[in-house]
Amino acid sequence: MKRYLPFIIIGGVLAIALGVGYAFYKSAKKPVTAEESLAQATPTPNAPPAGGPRVPVSQPAQPSAESAHVRGPANAKITMEEYGDYQCPSCGVLFHELKKIEQEYGTQMRFVFRHFPLQGHKYALIAAHAAEAASNQGRFWEMHEMIYANQAAWSASSDARPIFIQYARNLSLDVDRFTRDLDDPAVAARVQADYQRGVAARVEGTPSIFLNGRQLRPEAYTPEGLRMALDFMLGKRTQ
Repeated sequence: MKRYLPFIIIGGVLAIALGVGYAFYKSAKKPVTAEESLAQATPTPNAPPAGGPRVPVSQPAQPSAESAHVRGPANAKITMEEYGDYQCPSCGVLFHELKKIEQEYGTQMRFVFRHFPLQGHKYALIAAHAAEAASNQGRFWEMHEMIYANQAAWSASSDARPIFIQYARNLSLDVDRFTRDLDDPAVAARVQADYQRGVAARVEGTPSIFLNGRQLRPEAYTPEGLRMALDFMLGKRTQ
């Protein structure tokens, strides 16, 4: 009997390992419901908890809120807040879907964009500065859309700076001011404020989406998943 004991032990360990592996496999295959997509949410700083008063998450009483860019009514039932990187391919794809969602949900939703440029993207930081430089002349959203719409072109260039300056020219901005503002410490500070806010909210990558301060799981960042989560928070879905 002793001679067979090591084989019995090894067989038992293998059986346990196979059982655990199968459980993980079943878990990975299980569809995520709207409620589950928010189950491990992390509220953003000064944002309301789920079911609490709808204080706009873009207007907390702290300096980092000054860099938020908002579209939609202040009394909207849902505030969608995105932390994005202009050179992130996934953000570029999501940009087009979010525009559709904004149109579909209308006054039920307001949209907040915050910068979260990643170090691995060569032009992400200057792209964020370009958007903020345009914001100084009241044209943030126009530049935001132009940068995302042309992401493939400037991302593959040898120098994105002159391309962004041309975008400013296309938008009829004061190009001299825009060029100066690209290097303005105040512009850099606004981008950095968004980034630090994201770090505090446990943002680890882009895109990261929050609904009323609750972070969506990455697997919900699909056209169907986003609408399911929005409808759930609007009370249109029970699961």
